[in-house]
Order: sequence, then C-alpha cells, then structure tokens
Amino acid sequence: MTAVLETVVEGFEVVRGSVAEDWIDVNGHMNVASYLEAFDSAVVALRQQLGITDEYIRGGLSTFAVECHMTYERELVLDDPYLITTQVLAYSRTGLHQFNRMYHAEELYLASTAESMTLHVDLARRKVVPWPETALHGLAAVARKQGRLPRPDQAGRRIEIKNPLYLTE
Repeated sequence: MTAVLETVVEGFEVVRGSVAEDWIDVNGHMNVASYLEAFDSAVVALRQQLGITDEYIRGGLSTFAVECHMTYERELVLDDPYLITTQVLAYSRTGLHQFNRMYHAEELYLASTAESMTLHVDLARRKVVPWPETALHGLAAVARKQGRLPRPDQAGRRIEIKNPLYLTE
C-alpha cells in the first residue's frame, strides 16, 4: 500500500477490482448483490491469510457467515476501480467480527462498508469449534498489523427510520 493510501483509507488492503458490466443494475450503478460478492472476496482473502484455504476446508473445517450488515455511502458505476480494506474489530476462540470498507481506488472516496461475523465450524458435525492455534496467531498478527484503528461509525448500526409513520412494536 502506498503512503498516500495509508493516510486516506482505514484498515489494510485485501482486494482490488473494478465494477463489471454484469454488476450494474437498472439504476446504472453497482447492484446490491455485487457489493456482497465483492465483500465476500475480502472475507475469503483474510480467511486465506489465516490458513483457512481450500485445502484446509477439504480437511473438514471451515468458516460460516452468521451475520452481515452493509451500508452504501456513494455510488460505484461501470468500470470504476475499487479497493477493499479490512479491519478486525474482535475475535474469540471460535469467531471473527470483521469490518470491510470499499473505496473508489482512484478518487479514494468511501463507497460502501460491510460488517460481518463468521464462526469456525466442523463441517462433519455442523458445529462451532475453536480456531486452530495457527489461525489465532494469524488473527493476533492482523490485529497488530492494523494498529489502533478507531471503531468505524458504521459498525454496530441498526436499521431504523427516524420519524416513522408506521412502526411495529
């Protein structure tokens, strides 16, 4: 990552790409499902850095997504280059709370965020199990690498209408 990016974006870069034609919706911008696909690639990139590779998964252990919350800050359109950074908000013996930011890679504006929770699972038993020690060491290394980033404003947000005309209790 260049020095300029380090002063502008938060987290560390895990993915780069550009908005593909089949990612554009009827409104002329990147489709919701495509943001999720791009953010999932960032989750996979971090998982691979922790040693949770395809070979590891074939051995019977993996991760499952259990929650995700995205925000849309500014549009991306066809061919826009993007970069995704990640930040570990927390981890435990079995889970990971990850926060990703998608930036326009040239203009460096924040386009979208995705907060996710994943759990480490035994595929045969379909049960949550502890991370291997190598993954825990990797998570600790990521936490050190990212430094003391502030908690993102978008993290932990809930969906609500400020002055609803109708509200279910």
